Amino acid sequence: MHHPQPHISTPASASFAAAAAFDFKPAKRRGSYNCGRCGLPKKGHVCHLNSSTNPTSISTPTSSPSAVTVENSSSASRPPHAPPIRQSYTHLRRALSFDDIETRADSPERDLDDSDSPYPGMDLDPDNEMVSGGLPAGCLWEVLRRLPPAGLLASASVCKGWRETTKRLWRAAEELRLMVPPKGQLRFIGSVLKKCPSLVRLSLKMESDVDATMLACIAFSCPNLESMDISTSNTAVNRITGDELGRFVADKRCLTSLKMEGCSNLGGFVLSSSSLSTLWLSDLYSLSKMVFNCPNLKEVSLEFSRQENDTTDLTTMVDAMGRSCPRLQNIHIASVRLSHAVVLSLTAANLRGLRMLSLVLGSEITDASVAAIASSYSKLELLDLSGSSISDSGIGMICNVLPNTLSRLLLALCPNITSSGIQFATAQLPLLELMDCGMSVCDPDSQNSPCDESGDNELPNALNNKLHLMYQKLIIKHSRLKKLSLWGCSGLDALCLNCPELNDLNLNSCKNLHPERLLLQCPSLQDVHASGCQESLIGAIKSQVSDSMVSSENQFQCKRLADGSKRVRAPDCLSQEASDDKKRRKVVEQQCKVLVD
Repeated sequence: MHHPQPHISTPASASFAAAAAFDFKPAKRRGSYNCGRCGLPKKGHVCHLNSSTNPTSISTPTSSPSAVTVENSSSASRPPHAPPIRQSYTHLRRALSFDDIETRADSPERDLDDSDSPYPGMDLDPDNEMVSGGLPAGCLWEVLRRLPPAGLLASASVCKGWRETTKRLWRAAEELRLMVPPKGQLRFIGSVLKKCPSLVRLSLKMESDVDATMLACIAFSCPNLESMDISTSNTAVNRITGDELGRFVADKRCLTSLKMEGCSNLGGFVLSSSSLSTLWLSDLYSLSKMVFNCPNLKEVSLEFSRQENDTTDLTTMVDAMGRSCPRLQNIHIASVRLSHAVVLSLTAANLRGLRMLSLVLGSEITDASVAAIASSYSKLELLDLSGSSISDSGIGMICNVLPNTLSRLLLALCPNITSSGIQFATAQLPLLELMDCGMSVCDPDSQNSPCDESGDNELPNALNNKLHLMYQKLIIKHSRLKKLSLWGCSGLDALCLNCPELNDLNLNSCKNLHPERLLLQCPSLQDVHASGCQESLIGAIKSQVSDSMVSSENQFQCKRLADGSKRVRAPDCLSQEASDDKKRRKVVEQQCKVLVD
């Protein structure tokens, strides 16, 4: 029997505590005349199924999300199965939500006596162990562990058996995702965290203010915390200062991941940790000092507020971060104060392991900055220079240095690049899988039309530039491109795509794209975003997508036999495989969605 992937897991250090917690006596009930172990009548009966004749060994795989595994002696001779990989959570949803349940009912590798039992420390069959109300303990465990925290707290008030089961569930919890209400937040979070002594990953969605008291409560209640995510709603304020955050990071010696939103009140910070490897801070503003003493830091994301009066010295910050964090692999910095000097400080750090670089909203980043990046980091896999002032020359330098490694290129909000530069990048980067050029090829009339205060001599030049930029065509032929974003490219009037692997195309607000100048030869398309486009263009997209689906269905050649019956002939590449397997293969129909708001 297969169990869906649970949302509560137990680390190796808490396996014996959870096993001991499971050894409890069920509530007394009337009318039980049969043995709970073998089912025979109790009168004059000596049960031969005791714990001494059925030894168990408890093992806790590190990557399995089940609570604790119990391996019976009958299944000890079987080869061990590879534990499933933990799922990573990219969004802060409520704890124990149903979004991440993995149904494995059709997996042939697991059976009833497999070693992935979620009932720790039970030497009896959980289906024969009964709780109040006649419900098997195993069934109750499977039901309660899928409840959100509020439902789990309410279920403890049903009866004694349910209360004991919920206590064991809380003690076995390894990850918790919680939404904190605006009232009574400290009391609520304290009462929940004290129930989870084995908690290592915590994600909080705050609807109330966050302060040092909340941080101290987390530090006291979660001694083995490894990952903490704090996101704030629109009405919540993060009042944590830089000194308080620095003390928290220094005290949590097991902390490896820290993600926090609304960090506008930090003022400055000094982070010292030998275990921290991932750091995400957003809404930063006017930081007086930033010291990173994290030798094992591999990923950093710093997003600053978009206020012009921000006084953060990014050049000094990047220089210090490059010297104290030599193992950095992924860097993301979003700030309007990014400049060529910041890029030079970053290239001087000589981070040999850097693979992903994202410098967003830096209008002072030019082609000279691209030359410095290309000369220092020739193994980049992702490059994001959205909001910069680079031109087609900068794209040429990127293509000359990174043709064998670059797979994701993002150049949104770059007004100086044209369709020729985009076309050149797709032709020179064979490994490219994602490209974002949104709001790059724009119609000047939709942005900055010639104002009335311009002179009569400047008006013809503006009109000529408008005509030059408005009527541009883009032709892309690529064998590996999977995602292409041209949102807001109102300067395009013709588009031709020949990308067999393309599955996601964004054409939102491409207002000047003519339907008769659109050609989509992308049989793998799954989603086409066409919000804000003309009705005729949307109709042309739907017709071309449906035609490509029909052509993919009729890809096999047909012929008629002597009796006039019609037969389908398989292609040569499948003939040998079909003769060996002697199985019928069905063509999977993929329907493309045209998304229009």
